[in-house]
Formats: sequence, C-alpha cells, structure tokens
Amino acid sequence: MNDKDLRIFEAVARTGGIGRAATELHTVQSNVTARLRQLEEELGVALFDRHSRGVTLTAAGRRLRPFAVQIADLIRQAKRAAQDDGTPRGPLSIGSMETTAGLRLPEVLAAYTQAYPQVDLSLTTGTTPWLTRAVIARELDGAFVAGPVDHPELTAETVFAEEMAIVAAPGIESLDDLGSMPDLRIVAFRSDCSYRQRLESILAAQGIVKVRVIEIGTLDGIIGCVAAGMGISLLPKGVVTQALRDRRIRAFSPPAWTERVDTVFIRRADAHPSSALSAFLQIARPSPAVRLGEPLALARSHR
Repeated sequence: MNDKDLRIFEAVARTGGIGRAATELHTVQSNVTARLRQLEEELGVALFDRHSRGVTLTAAGRRLRPFAVQIADLIRQAKRAAQDDGTPRGPLSIGSMETTAGLRLPEVLAAYTQAYPQVDLSLTTGTTPWLTRAVIARELDGAFVAGPVDHPELTAETVFAEEMAIVAAPGIESLDDLGSMPDLRIVAFRSDCSYRQRLESILAAQGIVKVRVIEIGTLDGIIGCVAAGMGISLLPKGVVTQALRDRRIRAFSPPAWTERVDTVFIRRADAHPSSALSAFLQIARPSPAVRLGEPLALARSHR
C-alpha cells in the first residue's frame, strides 16, 4: 500500500464511481479497478460494494478513508512546506460566514490579491458548523466563524468583534411586542447558522418557543424580508447600517450575554502555516487603532 493507492481509493470513495475517479485522476478505468483490487487483496478486506449505480464504501472502507485523506493532505503539506521559500504563492482556500464576507473581507481580499498576485485565492461561504467541519476535513486552509471554538484539532484566533442587533420591521416599537405577535418568524440562514441559534435562545428566554423560520440564502435577502415585515433576525450591526439609516428596519440591542460575538479564524493545529496563509492573516487582522464596529443608534426594549 502506498500513497498512490490511497489517492485512487479516496477519489473513488469521494466521487462514488470508478469512471468518475478515473476522469478526475486523468487515467483509465482499468487502471483504477486494478489498483483497487490489489489494495483490497493486500489488506484482505473489501473496501467497496459494487452495484449498478457505482460503488459505496464498506465498513472497512469507511474506517480507511480518514487515513487516506490525512495522508494525502500530509503529502500536499510536505510539498508546500519544502517549496515555501517565504514568498506567498500557490492555492489558498479560505472559508467565511456570509456576514463576515460581506462586512469585513472585501477590503482584505482586495489588498491581499493586489499584494500577492501569485496566490490563487478562493473564498467559500457557509455557516459556522459547516465551515468548521470543512477545516477539520482539510477541505479549507482556514475559516472565519462565530466564536468561541474549542476543538482539539483546531487553533482559533479572534480577529473581529461584532456588536449584534435584533432587527425588525419599522413598525415594531419594542422587543416586548414580539411576544404578542401571533405568527412570529425568524428570517435567517439554514438551521445550523450560529446567529439563528442565538436568536432562538434569546426568544426562548422570553418564553417565546413556538417560532417559525424562513430560511434565506443571502444576507441582502434576509434584510429585505425583515424590512418587508416577514420576520426578525439577529445580525452584526455593521451589515444593517444602511438599512437602518434608510429607516427600512428597526434595530434593538440584544441581551448583554449575546450583545457581542467574536469572529475567530480557525485552522488545523497540525497544518503547516504557509507563507500565503500567514500573509493573509497579517492583512486580515485589524490595526489596534481601527474600530471593530461602527456605532449605531439602537432602540432599547421597554421592559
């Protein structure tokens, strides 16, 4: 068993088919099939169940796959470390929450791509749990997520601090009004969104547990739905600045325990910090003289 065998095995497991794996690996199906059979004979176990729709992993294959992914990543890191002469270059995959991507990263990305044109930078947005899983699985070099994050395989560094606001339609005078609404809805990203979960906890603390949810895939869509009176949301102050100034929405300060949310950058603790990643973090970290949030005039709930 060698790294080439494991690479072929992982490609078949990920794509679900020998033909698809062969195309990805730029080889022929017969070569993939032969290498898999040799690997299974060496290990003495079947790694795949073959069927008309392709292949699926056996229990033994599922146990082997994490090691195949890890070994492939270690080889990739070893090559990058050996070739890393201090000049940022090559691929760099960054993940981010949608709100952070819209509020914090445009200037960072512009400065970075201008300073380091030899880096092939990609940005993927998602929820905190999804991004965390992607970093752990070595699918991303690092990601901006809602803190705190405590995982033995990750290192986390606070980069931004967001002041949060509960946003509602202009007609809502106080958070107390929410309890009397017959059909209160939360407008948010999908169910594993950390901000959505925080808002559900806030409402539960007020005795509001029967809440319907409208899932929207974009930040602009969430703000637009809130402005139209479709529901409420919990968002960083900075992303609702213009809508608040335009009086499209009303914003309230949430309870103190969730008024501030740290945005942390996570990466694998065992990963080599490439020059490309180190340079990116140097640009992403705000200067101590830079304010982390623009103050807004928020309404206070009358209790």
